[in-house]
Amino acid sequence: MRTYTGEVKIRTSKRLEILDITDQVQEVISGSGISEGFVVIWEPHTTATVAVNENDPELWQDILEKFTELVPIKGNYRHNAKYGGIASEQNAHAHILNCLSGSSISIPLVKGRLVLGTWQRILFIELDGPRSRKVILQIVGE
Repeated sequence: MRTYTGEVKIRTSKRLEILDITDQVQEVISGSGISEGFVVIWEPHTTATVAVNENDPELWQDILEKFTELVPIKGNYRHNAKYGGIASEQNAHAHILNCLSGSSISIPLVKGRLVLGTWQRILFIELDGPRSRKVILQIVGE
């Protein structure tokens, strides 16, 4: 059993945005030398999340719209009071959505490839951008 740690660097360009990072993750896995096992994909940011879903920009827009309906960007949040309630600095919504969505996913590896369903992709979801981000990969196996 071996482990390999790598990362994917991301630059988001919008306040709320979904990026497909599947190819970058697979590239790190391919360089790890591990072919059978699993990868844990963890984002170390409290205002972003990762998920597995379809590569469909219209679906992504639906997801982001439902996120903002569920937890509006502007609201009467105690966290925002620390910043004087300035709209551009309000990010309590992003912290709340991170708690609801989670910070990591695990995916099996077979023959050095991610085991994903037909339409599945790994998505990085920015909730408080634009920012420079990274995703940590812990690859475990043989």
